[in-house]
Amino acid sequence: MSMIKEFKEFAVKGNVMDLAVGVIIGGAFSNIVNSVVKDLIMPVIGVITGGLDFSNKFIRLGDIPSTFRGSPESFRDLQTAGVAVFGYGSFITVLINFIILAFIIFLMVKFINKLRRPTAEEAAAAPATPEDVLLLREIRDELKKQTP
Repeated sequence: MSMIKEFKEFAVKGNVMDLAVGVIIGGAFSNIVNSVVKDLIMPVIGVITGGLDFSNKFIRLGDIPSTFRGSPESFRDLQTAGVAVFGYGSFITVLINFIILAFIIFLMVKFINKLRRPTAEEAAAAPATPEDVLLLREIRDELKKQTP
């Protein structure tokens, strides 16, 4: 089998296509969660904490170059200039994004699992265990009783 034919079979398998769709939707969903955190949650946290802006919280580790143009209090300006900064505020924002995204995915998986559970009618309509399987189970149980 040629490599191209093998790749074609791999690429059009259902699981690969499902994964591709999931990655694309996940990317778009990630943008929504980022916006929710940046535009809705972080401003509320800022108001609760007295105007604290997490995105601009950092510790400067390196020296500011003499050619620096910008505010030494701006995380973005210092990053652009190549100054080593420890951006813990940006990390907090990303962490909140992750927690929200993980929680939403948990809820989605929980919902899908609930949909996959068989209904009472489906469970009742389950086929009866074949007689030979029942007989084999009885034999197994008797052998277990005889073994010390």
